[in-house]
Amino acid sequence: MPAVVIVGAQWGDEGKGKATDLIADRIDYVVKFNGGNNAGHTVVIGDEKYALHLLPSGILTPGVTPVISNGVVIDPEVLMEELDALDARGIDVSKLVISSHAHVITQYHRTLDRVTERFLGKRQIGTTGRGIGPTYADKINRVGIRIQDIFDEGILRQKVEGALEQKNHLLVKIYNRRAIEVDEVVTELLSYADRLRPMVHDTALLLHQALEDDKVVLFEGGQATMLDVDHGTYPFVTSSNATSGGAATGSGIAPWRLSRVIGIIKAYTTRVGSGPFPTELEDESGEWLRQRGSEFGTTTGRPRRTGWYDAPIARYSARINGVTDFVLTKLDVLTGLEKIPVCVAYEVEGQRVEEIPWSQSDFHHAKPVYEYFPGWEEDISGARSFEDLPDKAQSYVLALEAMSGARMSAIGVGPSRDAIIQRHSLLD
Repeated sequence: MPAVVIVGAQWGDEGKGKATDLIADRIDYVVKFNGGNNAGHTVVIGDEKYALHLLPSGILTPGVTPVISNGVVIDPEVLMEELDALDARGIDVSKLVISSHAHVITQYHRTLDRVTERFLGKRQIGTTGRGIGPTYADKINRVGIRIQDIFDEGILRQKVEGALEQKNHLLVKIYNRRAIEVDEVVTELLSYADRLRPMVHDTALLLHQALEDDKVVLFEGGQATMLDVDHGTYPFVTSSNATSGGAATGSGIAPWRLSRVIGIIKAYTTRVGSGPFPTELEDESGEWLRQRGSEFGTTTGRPRRTGWYDAPIARYSARINGVTDFVLTKLDVLTGLEKIPVCVAYEVEGQRVEEIPWSQSDFHHAKPVYEYFPGWEEDISGARSFEDLPDKAQSYVLALEAMSGARMSAIGVGPSRDAIIQRHSLLD
């Protein structure tokens, strides 16, 4: 049975839960393999809306084992808040499994994230201020704290002392902030030990055994391709690998086990934070998309930048991730437009460029080359087959498919879980 990866194919917020829902009845495990509580999934079940920030969306599906693997950074306070909130709404959270190797976000990571971003001024990256980047930096610098350290007070104290010896100099002498006490951090982290202990396992072994037993394992990427630390619009990126390759390193399973890669892509484009965005709309069209699509961050509430569909980005994502299937979301948002622009190439220094330029400077200055497609007026939210869509909506989808590098296997036509059209199976 397959190991399936779901990744965002743009700058995030594409609606990855749609794909998860479509194959939920065949999934045994859902694995979050990167990022932290800097991204959110909004899942609608009937009249209920759930905003998940750190937990994998599979925690809402009965019978599925949700896993937070080693590639994730975990804020224990946020984790407990999310678990308590779901429990209060009658959701069973007892099956959650957490990697012992996952790194821990502490209060000094959050503090450093916020003060560093303010210090950058106009050069701000646009982080969420939740300590994600500093935690990954500590991981790479080999001074990080892992979940397993919370269960050994001696090791935990030693690691916190080592980290704060350096970080307090930075906070006090550079950023004019108060020093953080070692006892303060250690006491807080130890307070989570008893509750965390039953959840913590060797998740790499667990997932290996699951695949050996022919279980279906879904790897759910946070953020998206264009925010990948290596393959995104660096430095305006996240601090982890949000592309399909990150599923292997971020979970400890072998790359050859990944049999399907599902790319989630909106029928238009959005991004948050700073950085290049060729199709960005800074006029009434952009605000129309923002309001129609409810484009406000699940985690932060901040308004997203909006723009038209960008085919070169779709092709890039298909290539980098090895996308076998696209799930096109929010097609319904475009209803009512007389014509719909689609970016099919860029103009860079007077030359037409078909793919994303390798130079960040060129990409920053790239101007979109548009083709225009006729819009439709009909309400499509009730469509459940491709033939239910108006002819012009069908033509729009087929045009995007032809220029995006992979088949459009499913189409989202509304916010509810069942508001989706399946053209091709995502597993078979």
